[in-house]
Amino acid sequence: MKVTPLADRVLVKIEKAESKTASGIIIPDTAQEKTQIAEVVAIGDDKEKIKVKAGDRVMYDKYAGTAVKIDGEEHLILKAADILAVIA
Repeated sequence: MKVTPLADRVLVKIEKAESKTASGIIIPDTAQEKTQIAEVVAIGDDKEKIKVKAGDRVMYDKYAGTAVKIDGEEHLILKAADILAVIA
């Protein structure tokens, strides 16, 4: 399915949280926090407000966006203002 956000919205794919700590302890799914890092999949048509492009890894506000499932994978539709940083 192809989803194209409108105006100043950005479609991002949420990265999965690590299931193991650096010391090797396995964290169960119920105890994991959702990451706030995602990859930009598509952007809306308001190029003046959107400062990211498809393929960028971004950090977003914790309670921002609307969750959607596309082809069985979790995505978010965010406002451009909810994106806090681009991760290099």
